[in-house]
Amino acid sequence: MTIDRQIVDSIERAGVDLVCSVPCNMLDGIMALLGSSRVRHVPVTREEEGVGIAAGAALAGRKPLLLMQNSGLGNCVNALASLTGLYELPLFLLMSHRGGQREFISAQKPMGQAAPRVLDALGIPYDVIAAPADLGHLESALRCAYAESRMRAAFLQPELWP
Repeated sequence: MTIDRQIVDSIERAGVDLVCSVPCNMLDGIMALLGSSRVRHVPVTREEEGVGIAAGAALAGRKPLLLMQNSGLGNCVNALASLTGLYELPLFLLMSHRGGQREFISAQKPMGQAAPRVLDALGIPYDVIAAPADLGHLESALRCAYAESRMRAAFLQPELWP
C-alpha cells in the first residue's frame, strides 16, 4: 500500500468529511486519491479560502481538513487566529514540509524553518510524520482535533515518500 493511500485511509477512518486543498507537488498523490474517496474534496486557490470554507463546514457539524504546503501557513495565520481559533472550531492542517536540509529551492527554506514556530505561537499542537511508522500518529491526532474541537496539525516530511 502506498504512503498516499495510507494517509487517505487515515483521513477516512478518522471521520474527516471535507478536505480543502491547495496544489502541492508532494501532495498530488493524496489529492488524486481524494477524488475517488468518500471524503468531499474542495480544491481552493488560497489557504485562507480553505480556512473560511472549513470554518463554515465545522459550524455545520462537519470535520474539515486543510491540505497544503507549509509555505501556505503564512498565508492563513490571521484567519486561523481570528476565525478558527477564536471560535474554537475544529480544523486539521495537514502540510507537506518543504525547506529542510535536502531542499533545493532556496525560497522554500525560510518558511520551512519558521512553520513549526508559527504553529507554536498560535498554540496549535503538531506532529511530524517522517516515516511510515509515524502514520499511526496521524489518525489519532485527527481524532483528537475533532473530539476536542480544536486545531491540530501534522507535517509530512519529504522522506516519507520513497
